[in-house]
Amino acid sequence: MSIISTTRRTMKLGAFLPAPGHHVAAWRHPNARPDGGLDFAYYRSLVRTAERGKFDMVFLSDGAGVRTHYKDADELSRQGRMVHFEPLTLLSALAVHTTHIGLTATASTTYNEPFNIARKFSSLDHLSAGRAGWNVVTSVTDAEAQNFNLDRQPAHAARYHRAREFMEVVTGLWDSWEDDAFLYDKESGRYFDPAKLHVLGHKGEHFQVRGPLNLARSPQGRPVIVQAGSSGDGMDFAARWAEVVFTAQQTLDQAQVFYKDVKDRVAGHGRNPDDVKVLPGVFVVAGRTQAEAEDKYAVLQDLVDPVVGLGLLTGLLGDVDISHLPLDGPLPELPPTEGSTSRQQLVYEQARSQGLTIRELFLSVAGGRGHRFLLGTPQTIADELESWFTEGGADGFNVMPGYLPDGLDDIVDLVVPELQRRGLFRTEYEGTTLRDHLGLQRPAFAPTGSGS
Repeated sequence: MSIISTTRRTMKLGAFLPAPGHHVAAWRHPNARPDGGLDFAYYRSLVRTAERGKFDMVFLSDGAGVRTHYKDADELSRQGRMVHFEPLTLLSALAVHTTHIGLTATASTTYNEPFNIARKFSSLDHLSAGRAGWNVVTSVTDAEAQNFNLDRQPAHAARYHRAREFMEVVTGLWDSWEDDAFLYDKESGRYFDPAKLHVLGHKGEHFQVRGPLNLARSPQGRPVIVQAGSSGDGMDFAARWAEVVFTAQQTLDQAQVFYKDVKDRVAGHGRNPDDVKVLPGVFVVAGRTQAEAEDKYAVLQDLVDPVVGLGLLTGLLGDVDISHLPLDGPLPELPPTEGSTSRQQLVYEQARSQGLTIRELFLSVAGGRGHRFLLGTPQTIADELESWFTEGGADGFNVMPGYLPDGLDDIVDLVVPELQRRGLFRTEYEGTTLRDHLGLQRPAFAPTGSGS
């Protein structure tokens, strides 16, 4: 049974945990674990730290291949985030080593089938006793497409067209069985009540899926749906399906516009805007003093390889080739991309508004990668988070430590206590499921099939 808090509105916090950290040079930091992406004990320690900090969830990004932009193996060899566990496998293992924190994994609607996704995430929800979340992506790189019999990724509109039908199928499969369908009645020989089985029987443009799912309805009814696209298609998709929206803005004004737009779109789909939590990403470097924080950031910036920085920027710009341009010159007008259109525009606007050269631009995005960058003391960081939270820019934040594990320790030990002191964040978990943490109701059973 879901527990919905009746106390004052408080922030929702996700911990974004790529193995070395969020900064492009994180793996080179003296205290970082460059092999952490292949070490279960390391990830277990990180997630337990986030749980100690009472975070709502940990969030693992993923792609169906090596998504980093590179020209050759020499350039690729300079990258530090290429290899890591498949996230659903990892989170399933972490489920038995944690008790409260939500476990959110990324999976693509472009390179998976609905039945597989429905079964895997429902399994994670069962294994974790109701803590699973699915970050829905359509994938944005040709590198991924080339691992699935394609030369180039499908067009942006085509990916979202498939994704919409994908969601209809997955959510329909999650309601294959009513909550009390399984009787396990040894005496009568009745394993389940046949009246409470609902076969989907879907036949559409992209998918033909009969069902039912070979798994009982999960503890949360269905895993929490997370989405991160900020294009027009992405925002409309989020308004229809998402319960958490990850986004990237640089200023409070931008965040307020996005926040209102999403909430209005949600209402336009007949949903309660409070049932969708908007969590902008924030890249955080915290110190006990401003000077300490600046020193920590300087160490990371000094480790940025220009080859890696240019590759990162190229990826953020939708794989538009800028290698022929002078690093100390301006970023020119860009052609359209089939990649992440919202992220391309965000980075381009940053270059224009701040008058940055290409070199200055890749150094500026080396940490935040287009997200808001907060550097300072617990008090100054909390001031910024509180402003966005109380002034209509966010329901919480997806927090991105610069490097791990130290960056996460700093946030949990320095920033979180300051947020708690201000009454902005929980001091204890009030429930046990991810929906409990986020203040989301367990969805009622709603079959879309025609019965057995």
